[in-house]
Amino acid sequence: MKVKTRKPLSQKVIVLFVVIALAIFFAIKSPNFRKYTTVLSLLDYSYYIVLMAIGVTFPLITGGVDLSIGTGLICYSLAGGYLVVHCGWPTWAGLLVAVAFGCAIGALNGVLIAIMDLPPFLATLCTCMMTRGLGSLCSKNYGISWPVASAPGGQFRSFFKLAVNGTKYPLGFLWMVLIVIIMSFVLNHTKMGRYTLAIGSNKEAAKLSGINVKFYHIMAYVISGLFAGLAAIAYSAIFATVQPGTGAGFELDAIGGAIVGGVGATGGYGSITGAFIGVFVICLLKTGLPYIGLQANWQQIITGLVLIGATLVDILKTKASKNK
Repeated sequence: MKVKTRKPLSQKVIVLFVVIALAIFFAIKSPNFRKYTTVLSLLDYSYYIVLMAIGVTFPLITGGVDLSIGTGLICYSLAGGYLVVHCGWPTWAGLLVAVAFGCAIGALNGVLIAIMDLPPFLATLCTCMMTRGLGSLCSKNYGISWPVASAPGGQFRSFFKLAVNGTKYPLGFLWMVLIVIIMSFVLNHTKMGRYTLAIGSNKEAAKLSGINVKFYHIMAYVISGLFAGLAAIAYSAIFATVQPGTGAGFELDAIGGAIVGGVGATGGYGSITGAFIGVFVICLLKTGLPYIGLQANWQQIITGLVLIGATLVDILKTKASKNK
């Protein structure tokens, strides 16, 4: 089945200009924002949000959502880290456990939604609460510190921030660009991507055309879980300690970035590149607003207004396309 998709190229361009404008604005208003350390901090914060946004794009396109990725990220990192730090497992095995755990929770979400017909919001809210509790159980309510970069097994941290002669380089950004390119190909040029778009556009028509809707619906959530597991690796590499009971709200940054970047709020279409660019709107606001004197409450209000605006744009685009 050949699916005709609506690619919000114009929105991606607009959002890219917004990212550039925000960066220039904050740089002009605050000399401290222009420091190299600030750029490194912004990119560090973006890596795990970008990975979650890429993964959650697939459930969003189907017309669903995945609220478990934020607390899940922390849970997977704590589970893998506990095995490494307290059980003597090699670091690579702990990282694989984090990814496998993410895929398992993604598959559970998919079964609850595609097979048992639970509403995506309810199903993933339940697994969100489950992963928050499981993370605390896995770590016995203690924070987990993965091996530092200079210690045996800590080399994985250098994949995201490489230190050469005392200068740190954001190597992780190159990995993000590569992953965006790969996943854009998956979404637009593979059976998995085309069928995900078909399910979001019209599930009944997809069934009638012979698509195994339940299987590909489940796989959309497995991909989301996979990227939550990869985000757990990024988070473990960037931060010194992973604390249980955290992670709530990370999923909103990822989902918000994807919607700002042009992923349909009601499903049917989306763009990995758009989600990638949209995340940087969220990251710039959260990083830059404190530099101009706006504290946490105003950050949340402004970020919420941006998301409302992006959703309204999506609704207007949908109405305009139906009227044609």
